[in-house]
Amino acid sequence: MASQQKGSSIDPKNQDFPQPETQIPTPSPNHASFPHPLPSFPPPPFPSPAFHSRPPRRRHRPPYSLPRSEPSLQSQLGLSHSQCALVLSPNSLHLPILHLSLLSLGVIVSPSNPASSSPEISRQIRICKPAVAFATSATAQKIPNSLRLGTILLDSAEFESMMMTCPSSTESLRVEVKQSDTATILYSSGTTGRVKGVELTHRNWISMMAGIHAVRNRSAPHAVCLCTVPFFHVYGFAYCLRVLVTGDTLAWMGRFDLKVMMRSIERFRIAHMACAPPAVVALVKHGDINEMDGYDLSSLQVIGCGGAPLSKSVVEKLRKRLPNVQVSQGYGMTETTARVFGALGPEETRVEGANGRLMSDIEAKIVETETGSALPPLMHGEIWVRGPYVMKGNVDIHMVAPYKKIRRVAFINAIPKNVQGKVLRKELIKLALSKL
Repeated sequence: MASQQKGSSIDPKNQDFPQPETQIPTPSPNHASFPHPLPSFPPPPFPSPAFHSRPPRRRHRPPYSLPRSEPSLQSQLGLSHSQCALVLSPNSLHLPILHLSLLSLGVIVSPSNPASSSPEISRQIRICKPAVAFATSATAQKIPNSLRLGTILLDSAEFESMMMTCPSSTESLRVEVKQSDTATILYSSGTTGRVKGVELTHRNWISMMAGIHAVRNRSAPHAVCLCTVPFFHVYGFAYCLRVLVTGDTLAWMGRFDLKVMMRSIERFRIAHMACAPPAVVALVKHGDINEMDGYDLSSLQVIGCGGAPLSKSVVEKLRKRLPNVQVSQGYGMTETTARVFGALGPEETRVEGANGRLMSDIEAKIVETETGSALPPLMHGEIWVRGPYVMKGNVDIHMVAPYKKIRRVAFINAIPKNVQGKVLRKELIKLALSKL
């Protein structure tokens, strides 16, 4: 993959795409797994807690000195290396510490959407084969009683006790976890419409965190970041882990609420915010373009948006409403450990419709779907990505679906906004483009 100097133009006849000069300082594959290599990334000072809950009933200390629950997970539950834990919960203060503790034990973390139906949860359980589940009182009924180690309620006194247990030198056994071991199983519908389990290794997550560390502004002051996306999504999961590398403070929301978001920005002096497109659309549609209901949003510097592109009109309205805020869009997939393209800094975020440059150590090309031959820029095709962020693979699951008869046909006025609608839109776009 050829790289270009900053500021150089793209040659439409060139099949190579610009790549950052920065290389990822990843640990050797023989070194410890995630999150143990984190001390090799020099941590900045921590003037504030690492995690804020919203509303801020409690706070946790910097991530290098967070409470550890591995001893309790080992001794009380009997969790061990290579077992899987299903996590079914909305965003909460417990999740970052639970995820890190499980990863430290070599336990595979498999977070799921708490809004999923019982049949959807059952399918995911067949995919990840968990030994234990962590849920809330509101979601536990969706989990069958067949799990070997049962279901632990995150909002129970039992779990609270586990989280606050202080480890002693003899309380836990040192677990050897390889970087090639599976760290997480996340769920993606991809382009088939069927949910697939995506295996991401410790090496994948180390590479992603190292990439964030490589491009961050070392001279920038400590920041407070707001995550409005769910932790079960690869975007939210990665955004939660980034505080371990940047030393920033993370605040988050459960169910999205625009006024709660604006109140949080004002109260915590949020500098960076991770959003999905609906949150940005809600922000630009709220009230008069020059008014924000009296909320002070002057601390906000960057709005990161992923999952789908923002329309030109939305970006223009957002820039009128918040002229000093960078709108940083990116492109990525669950299968690539989140972002592989990203617009970083004021220069790149000013480019209309840009998803930014390739992340460090990532190669990409656009190919003709039938032949697989590489295409130059500005041509439609399929994107191929190669690099340390790419998944280990999909979890193998064999399910036989019987043939079904069509018994009834209904006509609708719009394509539904669900997984099946996403697939249908993709196929209709492909069909329309083929007619041009």
